[in-house]
Amino acid sequence: MTVPLSNSQYEAILREYSRRQNENRRILEDRRAEAYRKLPRLRKIDEEEASLSSASLRSLLGGSSDGTASLRDSLGAFQEERLRVLTEGGFPADYLTRPCTCPICRDTGFVDGQKCVCFRQAEIDLLYSQAGLHSALQHDDFDHFSFDYYSADKGPSSGLSSRQLAQRAYEQARQFVRVFDNDFQNLFLYGDTGVGKTFLSHCIAGELLGKTHSVLYFPAYDLFEVLAQQAFLHQEEDSREHILSCDLLIIDDLGTELTNTFVSSGLFSIVNERLLRRKSTIISTNLSLEAFSDTYSERTFSRIMSSYHMLKLTGEDIRIQKKFQEEHQNG
Repeated sequence: MTVPLSNSQYEAILREYSRRQNENRRILEDRRAEAYRKLPRLRKIDEEEASLSSASLRSLLGGSSDGTASLRDSLGAFQEERLRVLTEGGFPADYLTRPCTCPICRDTGFVDGQKCVCFRQAEIDLLYSQAGLHSALQHDDFDHFSFDYYSADKGPSSGLSSRQLAQRAYEQARQFVRVFDNDFQNLFLYGDTGVGKTFLSHCIAGELLGKTHSVLYFPAYDLFEVLAQQAFLHQEEDSREHILSCDLLIIDDLGTELTNTFVSSGLFSIVNERLLRRKSTIISTNLSLEAFSDTYSERTFSRIMSSYHMLKLTGEDIRIQKKFQEEHQNG
């Protein structure tokens, strides 16, 4: 995510909303034609309702307000009969309601004059498409998470095996998704390299994207590059607001970037501001807790410890295990 949203990108989003609306109107017209064909009374109801509404409008324009209450009753009766005829005819109750991709804004992109969550997600998709998250989500989901790569031997320090730790992290990730709309939570995934931290983050991202939540994913290096551009070059101001306001922010591989005072203070600012806004964050790192505290300050570490679920993953690098298995099978 290295450039702000351009006018052409913004217009592309609006064109997509227009395309959706036209497509949904076509679907509704096809449905209405089918319902009229199978249930002729529906057409009569709509014609009678339209005729009555037109007559009442002419009366109001002529200066008469008589019959307003009667009109409301009649329209209500038409609606009740329409619903009864439709359902008795074997159609769903909402069959003649225009379908929509986003039930929040009904594919307008806006709610009360503000950008809908689906519009913000469309902006985010354009801004960070080069991060590669969408291609990863085609493969990284909860159904493909395997515990076979984790040893069942218990570790000497925690008394838990790598597989038990993975199972605990997996269940916590599923719970995170289940309660996302009602229970503000944050996750901190730490441990060995290549043991599923990023994979679990992708699983969560995919589930929440499917529920029209805005999700923003950053490898740590890219995140701090955006913050630096905003701070020193006065660029990426919109990007910073996306970082602070998206429903879920994922900061991946924290600790792989060049760490300095700017990075440390920037991390604290993001963590703290999102906590104040009650916006969920997932952080993953290969650093130990002690190394993390030394790298990013005790203040940041304390804020995370008190507000995040700490999930440790251990074991051998899964990517190496997969490569070894492929070579063994091909050999």
